[in-house]
Amino acid sequence: MIILRSAREIERIAAAGKIAAQTLQLLASKAVPGISTWELDQIAEEYIVQQGAIPECKGYYGFPGSVCISVNEGVVHGIPSKRVILKEGDIVSLDLVVTKDGFMGDTAMTVPVGEISPKTQQLLDVTQGALAAGIAAAVVGNHVGDIGHAVSAFVEPYHYGVVKEYVGHGIGTEMHAEPEVPNYGTPHTGDRLEAGMILCIEPMINLGTAQVRTLKDGWTVVTKDRKPSAHFEHTIAITDDGPRILTERS
Repeated sequence: MIILRSAREIERIAAAGKIAAQTLQLLASKAVPGISTWELDQIAEEYIVQQGAIPECKGYYGFPGSVCISVNEGVVHGIPSKRVILKEGDIVSLDLVVTKDGFMGDTAMTVPVGEISPKTQQLLDVTQGALAAGIAAAVVGNHVGDIGHAVSAFVEPYHYGVVKEYVGHGIGTEMHAEPEVPNYGTPHTGDRLEAGMILCIEPMINLGTAQVRTLKDGWTVVTKDRKPSAHFEHTIAITDDGPRILTERS
């Protein structure tokens, strides 16, 4: 069942989203050559707790970290590790959920570590553009399929792989709620968008094949061809005045 949120509830989700966005910005500034993904996770957890909030990913189905940290060919669900040290030219995807007063905000971004290649930078730019296109389609009267179509149509000219196994979703007082929000779709299909719906739109775009696989740790998802992947996400509210980003970064 899709839950429509009141104005007061949306503000509470926005409060959680603000902390999530601030945490991402902090991590982006710390993602430099020589730091481990474990250290980034510790920085995030400490900051979130200081804000009186909860790092919701930690312990979720046994996930050991507060942030999903995926490097280079990592798509999603990378486990923070003392053994994974960032180096110049890497890209690192940071995905986290914050709970504040029972409501959640979910956001992700992929950041460069030092200087990266123009080809990889284009992947980041296109993925971020695809997110913007998906958000622009998230208006009252459209359908979930319009969002997915907008994302894939934006990516299509670049011949990148659009990951299909992992999708966006509703959110509120639980991390994954209805409806699912794929990054592909047919216009005018799927659930109709109504004011009060809260959605996480999150394109995961690969430089090469769209195919992915999960590593033996049971969590880390990587591209099958081991080419880089990028991931951007915002939590948004559907309103009568258009989509409102609840995890906007300054």
